[in-house]
Amino acid sequence: MYDRQALIEIVREKALTFGDFTLASGKKASFYLDCRKVSLHPVGANLIAEGILELLGENPPDAIGGMAIGADPITASVVTLAGQRNIPLRGFIVRKEVKQHGVGRMVEGPVQPGDRVIIVEDSVTTGGSALRAVAHAKEFGLQIEGVVAIVDRLEGGREAFAAEGLVLQTLLTVRDFGIEPAAG
Repeated sequence: MYDRQALIEIVREKALTFGDFTLASGKKASFYLDCRKVSLHPVGANLIAEGILELLGENPPDAIGGMAIGADPITASVVTLAGQRNIPLRGFIVRKEVKQHGVGRMVEGPVQPGDRVIIVEDSVTTGGSALRAVAHAKEFGLQIEGVVAIVDRLEGGREAFAAEGLVLQTLLTVRDFGIEPAAG
């Protein structure tokens, strides 16, 4: 069973920093969430995997994955826990750029066109990174069933996914840390 409160505490302790930051989206922020400090932590990785498997429910997709490198530890922990529970969930990685050797694919892993997948992300602001992963995964032939993130900053990502016909599910939002999203 997913322990949401324990995840809130470890994110607060390990990943949440206050100050002046520029996010990947280009937006300025008064706080930063470095979720890799949680997704690469032994307790945090397990809490995230538990929560995501719970969100996926009784009919999980064929695979989960997302944009390198933020999604990689999330994918690995969820796939590992799924394997321990005999859930046939595979993982994949979406590269930031095409590899110049080998088969030169943007999507790596044991997936094939037609597979039903969920895109995973650590934190969502505007959704830009995950939307790039969605575009590359679709180009590869994967059927995107939605997006799952650890934390939603509540700054437009959910609406950006909805505009693409995708639902965003998250384990937490910034409100879980007493933070109200930036206006406009």
